[in-house]
Amino acid sequence: MAQLPPLPTLVAFEAVARRRSFALAAGELNLTASAVSHQIAKLEDFLGVRMFDRSPQGVKLSVAGESYLRRVAGALGAISAATEDVRQGVRNSLYVHASPSFASLWLMPRLANFAQTHPGISLFLSASPTHSDFALGQADLDIRYGLPQWPDLVVQPLFEEPILPLASPAFLERHRLREPAELLATPLIQSTVSVVQWADWLATRGIAQGPERYALRFDRAQLAMDAAVQGLGVALESAVIAASHIEEGRLAPVFDLTWAVRVQAHFLVHPARHGKRAEVEAFSRWVMGQTGRV
Repeated sequence: MAQLPPLPTLVAFEAVARRRSFALAAGELNLTASAVSHQIAKLEDFLGVRMFDRSPQGVKLSVAGESYLRRVAGALGAISAATEDVRQGVRNSLYVHASPSFASLWLMPRLANFAQTHPGISLFLSASPTHSDFALGQADLDIRYGLPQWPDLVVQPLFEEPILPLASPAFLERHRLREPAELLATPLIQSTVSVVQWADWLATRGIAQGPERYALRFDRAQLAMDAAVQGLGVALESAVIAASHIEEGRLAPVFDLTWAVRVQAHFLVHPARHGKRAEVEAFSRWVMGQTGRV
C-alpha cells in the first residue's frame, strides 16, 4: 500500500475544508488554531501541493484541495461510521450509496419493507451524484445511474424504465399539448444528467430540431420533477422514478405511453469480493425482488 499521510492531518484538513475556517475547525477538534495550521502545513509538505488559498477574506480550498476533499471525505466518513459501529456493538452493518433521485424517490419509500424483512441488518444510506470509490472503503454497494462502464465490478441492471414527457395536470390543462412538435414552443425542463435528452426523445417522433433553450435546467431528476409538479414546464423523466408523483396525480404523461423511450440506466454495483457478505447478498436479493426481477 502506498504511504499514507498521518491521520491527524487528514482530520484537520477535512474540518478546515468543511468549516472554511482554521479557528472554527480548531474549536471543533479541541485544538488551538496554531496546532490546526501545523497539521495542514504537515499535510501540504507530505503531498507537495497547497491545499488552501489564504486571504484576509478567509480560507478557500485550492483546486487540488477540492479534488482531494472529494476523495478523502468519504473515506474518513467510512472510518468514522465503522468506528462508531464497533464502539456501539453494531453487527451486520451495510453501507449503501445511491444516486440522489433514486434514493429519495424509489428507495426511501421501500426501506420500511427492508427493515421489516431484515431486522438484523443495520443499514447506512448515503446519496450523492458521485460514484462511490470502493478502493477507499466508502460503501458495500452502490446504486448508480448512467451507462454501465464499470468493467471491474459486478453490475446488475435494476429495471427497464420508460422515459417520457411529464407535466402537472394544471399545466396540461393550460397548454393543451397534442403534438410533439408543440413542445418546442413550450417551457421545457432539462435534467442535465439524464441518459435521454430532449433531442433524443424528439428524434424518436421524427423531429430533428432540438430545443433552442430550456425554461429551467437541473443536475438531477428529482429537482426537474419538482419543477414540473409546480407547473413550471414539461420534464423528460423516468416513469419508474416518478411513479409516486404519477400515482398521486401530481404529474401525468403528456402523450401516449407507447411514445416513451425505454432504457436501462440504474444499476446495482459492487466489487465481486463484497458479494460474499451475507448482508450484501440479502440487500441485492431484496432490491431485485422490489423491481420484480426475481
